[in-house]
Amino acid sequence: MNLSFSTGYNKDTICAVATSPGMGAIAVVRISGSESLELLFKLFSAKKRGLNKENIQSHHAYFGEIKDGEIVLDEVLATWFKAPHSYTGEDSVEISCHGSEYIQEKLIQLIIENGGRLAQAGEFTMRAFLNGKMDLSQAEAVADLIASESGMAHRMAMSQMRGGFSDKIADLRQQLVQFASLIELELDFSEEDVEFADRGRFMDLIRSLKEELTSLKNSFKMGNVLKKGIPVAIIGRPNAGKSTLLNALLNEEKAIVSDIPGTTRDALEDTIVIEGYSFRFIDTAGLRQSDDVVENMGIERTYDKIKQASLILYVSDISDVNKEHIESVLEEFKSYINDENKHFILVANKTDKLEEIPAHMKEMLEMETIFVSAKRRENIHFLAETLVKHVKEQNFSETILVNNSRHYEALSNALGSILEIETGFKQQVPTDLIAIDIRQALYHLGSITGEVTSDEILGNIFSKFCIGK
Repeated sequence: MNLSFSTGYNKDTICAVATSPGMGAIAVVRISGSESLELLFKLFSAKKRGLNKENIQSHHAYFGEIKDGEIVLDEVLATWFKAPHSYTGEDSVEISCHGSEYIQEKLIQLIIENGGRLAQAGEFTMRAFLNGKMDLSQAEAVADLIASESGMAHRMAMSQMRGGFSDKIADLRQQLVQFASLIELELDFSEEDVEFADRGRFMDLIRSLKEELTSLKNSFKMGNVLKKGIPVAIIGRPNAGKSTLLNALLNEEKAIVSDIPGTTRDALEDTIVIEGYSFRFIDTAGLRQSDDVVENMGIERTYDKIKQASLILYVSDISDVNKEHIESVLEEFKSYINDENKHFILVANKTDKLEEIPAHMKEMLEMETIFVSAKRRENIHFLAETLVKHVKEQNFSETILVNNSRHYEALSNALGSILEIETGFKQQVPTDLIAIDIRQALYHLGSITGEVTSDEILGNIFSKFCIGK
């Protein structure tokens, strides 16, 4: 759905159910626009004697009835928010009614019949942005906050909504604006051959901006992972107990467990939250030589999942592993695990079948090994703690993490322009050409917060919101 940005866009009074669809104890119907209060009193009869448009107080809830003519539809609480002190920055009303779907639909119908119109997806937050209540990155964080399913995703969304990322971008952009204005001034006096911008300081700024933008751009990999769930690949030989381990971690029978080798032929995924972090576990096909075409396709996908994973759990039968095997496994996956953001953990499974301490126990203890019985679900909590520990060791609690692909693209483009500026100065490119790259960098940074944008971009962003937000 594409939102319209005509001149009359903000003049309409819009309405929508702001709570989740379906029946519940209560529902909230939201109205926003200059006619909100007028429209409320066409439908609302307050229990408080003498309450009207002139004496109603902002941010106060009033008990009363919604009437369809003489017929009482429901008893409700109505709250008026006087502009600009509302979510949208406009006069707004919120009506808390009972959660009957009939009541919700009828109330919306009455509002529309009396001059309102149904809001489009994201239109309330769109108005908040257009009215300066939040910038574009903060508006996008609202959608992330609603969709957050883990403590970490919630914290990232809250940080962005409160302006942490916006402030950083604004600071970077402002530093560049100051020098850009001096460069533009030089172009106005090009015939006089004067320099207003200190080239040494400007190059220091460019180097600083390059470092900051590179750091923000590189944070996207981790930010996106934390937002969508940290991918954990469960790999190993057939019958090592990978599917049993997945079931133990999820605490449900998600994967089919069988003694027949090669049962798992495709990657099976599910997500759980541990201590506020979302982990996306991927049970993969057992790694072995096989003549089965379908099984081999599953094994190929296993290697793809290893590339994508941040954490790799190599599950082995504790009675069927030795030092040589461990070393061959590490060598086999060297190209996949030779990544500072990727961790390899050995999971020694089937401890319930262990009758004596293996001779290779020392070698296993020297590397990161968790001893479990997936079948009996023993020591699974130690494995969960280890996974969380690895995430916490990233030490990003106070770091700004980029988790939005639009922001990542804008940062990449801005960094590209900064690199062009740096190259231009080194090669003594004419100032007017360097000024073009400076404008491009400012444009890309401004597009993140909405200082510069297009109707098409805005329509695309807000159309992904739920109706009522």
